[in-house]
Amino acid sequence: MTELARPGKIIAIHLNYVSRADQRGRRPAAPSYFFKPASSLAGTDGVVERPAGTELLAFEGEIALIIGTAARRVSVDEAWAHVASVTASNDLGLYDLRANDKGSNVRSKGGDGYTPVGPELIDAAAVDPAALRVRAWVNGELAQDDTTAGLLFPLPQLVADLSQHFTLEPGDIILTGTPAGSSVIVPGDVVEIEVDAPDAPGAPSSGLLRTTVTQGDVEFDPALGSMPAVDDLQRAEAWGSRELAGLPSVGPSTGSGTQDGLSAELRAKLEAAPTAGLSSQLRKRGLRSCFIDGLSANLPGAKIVGTAKTLRFVPAREDLFTSHGGGYNAQKRAFDAVGEGEIIVIEARGDETTGTLGDILALRAKTRGAAGVVTDGGVRDFDAVAEIGLPVFSKGAHPSVLGRKHVPWEFDVTIGCGGATVQPGDVIVGDGDGVIVVPAHLAEEVADAALAQEDEDAWIAEQVAAGHPVDGLFPMNAEWRAKYALRPAQGPTS
Repeated sequence: MTELARPGKIIAIHLNYVSRADQRGRRPAAPSYFFKPASSLAGTDGVVERPAGTELLAFEGEIALIIGTAARRVSVDEAWAHVASVTASNDLGLYDLRANDKGSNVRSKGGDGYTPVGPELIDAAAVDPAALRVRAWVNGELAQDDTTAGLLFPLPQLVADLSQHFTLEPGDIILTGTPAGSSVIVPGDVVEIEVDAPDAPGAPSSGLLRTTVTQGDVEFDPALGSMPAVDDLQRAEAWGSRELAGLPSVGPSTGSGTQDGLSAELRAKLEAAPTAGLSSQLRKRGLRSCFIDGLSANLPGAKIVGTAKTLRFVPAREDLFTSHGGGYNAQKRAFDAVGEGEIIVIEARGDETTGTLGDILALRAKTRGAAGVVTDGGVRDFDAVAEIGLPVFSKGAHPSVLGRKHVPWEFDVTIGCGGATVQPGDVIVGDGDGVIVVPAHLAEEVADAALAQEDEDAWIAEQVAAGHPVDGLFPMNAEWRAKYALRPAQGPTS
């Protein structure tokens, strides 16, 4: 086993494998990075502690580059010559602290032992950086298997890119990203990572980098800083998918913040169907609690159709607002993640005495392509939000900022809004009569039935306009039903 010198810097990339980017539903246009402390470095056959009170410690098998000679403003063609060695690494991370770190990963990936590297070094000059392989096993079962042919940003590009910002010094370590398959590990699990060059002479290998998970017994101190917190988004990303995390499907929504999943045909049907008709059809199917009560639109005549991206506020409490209200909180993350055609639905417990969004967040939602916002709370910057053109159904205007009555708690979870239960992926339709929630699996069926009822009602209106009494016509008795059935052949009855 090769003993590594303590590096001056450990630099890691956020997303770099196509398989991982596709799993996350986003492909970055350029690499982005974060630093890990040198104190996180560990060797093979060590242990890593899952801190007390946390649940989402995840492994990430990666290829580590070890810089051999100083690199400053080197070209891509020159970059690989500055890499001395290649080996395996495990970029461990604690998703319970991820949201609080806002992308810096200082605490979520900086813990002691969170960067195992080794055990053997592969001579970088003897391998093709485009033909390396990384594999990971958990308790002996293969979990990750990918090659550098699947990178978004080739390894020499990372070296060249970083060198244009600061000097890469001998001993510095670059962690080059993890492929799909990273997931949660629990105390007792054993993770093994190997990097090799199967097509190079002698098929050089790093050997197995082995780490065992243990359970910590020391709690974090809330008096010192933000506490661990998880929501369904963090669970899904830590495990790799909602299914692996044991979470319910989000229906027609992809859950990735890219699009709402409604077909153009179904969307057109829902845009044509009034909420009153949809409500009637849901009631016929035994669903009587799907209307979101007490809301009105900020844009007169607005019609919204989309799938729900849910956001939950809890009642204000000073200590919880300190830990969850500031920085990149759940409210901001939800508005950053909303996808084209989705509708942000906010649980504010029917309390309109504070704003649940304002003009900046409305602009963000509009820019992301959101179909609208539904909240059973108030709206700040009401006129400015209306000028942005984003349809918002709410309890009305209120000037107060976040924190007066609410703490943004979590998103992409089941919520209650205006007396109705809303799940991520439910279909939301709003018009002048209000807002209704349609379970995704019933959307096509109730839309077709509501439109058929609209045709029937329009024909009945023609008969009333022609002077017929409503008795027996609305609703139609057998005689009128027979006339209605014949309408394509004989046209409206006079």
